[in-house]
Amino acid sequence: MKTVTHIPEAWTDISALFEALGDAHRQRILLSFEKNERLTILQIVESSQLSRTAVTHHLKVLERGGALQSEKIGREVFFWVNKAFMQQALGNVLDYIKNEI
Repeated sequence: MKTVTHIPEAWTDISALFEALGDAHRQRILLSFEKNERLTILQIVESSQLSRTAVTHHLKVLERGGALQSEKIGREVFFWVNKAFMQQALGNVLDYIKNEI
């Protein structure tokens, strides 16, 4: 067994992503996006069984974890899947599993 005193730099954002993905409501929200689709909060609420307040909370967690990105255009905020970040983060985990375990 080796002693781990610090988390590798490649893993620094992974825990927030796993936290974001660790809830069934957030998983459903993430899975509701089609390829390259951008959705507003209202569109996400319409396809969800959650209140707008709950959806807003889950979107913040998903964005903080890196699973989603957003942009405000006029009065609307559009969200989309941050595919590149998730691929990189999960790729780092898979590389560790392949090479270290």
